[in-house]
Amino acid sequence: MSQNPRKKTWWAKGLLFENCNCTLVCPGHVHFSQACSHDRCLGYWAIRFDEGGAEAVELAGIKVVITYDSPQHMIEGNWIQRLIIDDSASAQQRGLCEEIFTGQIGGPWQVLAQFVGSRLPTEYRPVLIEEDGGRKRVSVSGLIESTIEAIKGKNRSEPVRLTNMFNQIHAPEQELALGSSRCSAIGLQSQGTHALSSHFSWRVD
Repeated sequence: MSQNPRKKTWWAKGLLFENCNCTLVCPGHVHFSQACSHDRCLGYWAIRFDEGGAEAVELAGIKVVITYDSPQHMIEGNWIQRLIIDDSASAQQRGLCEEIFTGQIGGPWQVLAQFVGSRLPTEYRPVLIEEDGGRKRVSVSGLIESTIEAIKGKNRSEPVRLTNMFNQIHAPEQELALGSSRCSAIGLQSQGTHALSSHFSWRVD
């Protein structure tokens, strides 16, 4: 983790969703000190930038996936993490994404960076993120195929939501979902496991 991130103003808004091999709700999502469902928590975060940027670099339209492999108690650190950036991103956009998601320029990912013990080389591949109401899908050529489906509440037209949640990267209101994934990058094979989504807003001034 960068203890003293470089001063850089940046902001971003968009869609964030995740799936891991935990049962619903992933205990590590509530707090990293809680024991996840298995000896290793295997999962991903999929990010679609709808707005944002830094200086002259725009982020709108860029898609990113982060895979991780962590101990059962995520707070122990030593996560294995890989950043995958859509290959349509320009060199400047790739560089800004690296700075954001490795915590070099502050913001929520600087907090998560302290738990990463091993960063695998960044990959640049076609990333597809689709959203159709409560259904979200991410596909990374040769690595990931995943779909999450929002859980319906008593009012069948509305998803089940977590509200007033404290989370470094997600918005305070999150939609609960179940996910199914095949992720060769980390050996994730999930069927009806923890998933959720939110529309994030990050800013560093």
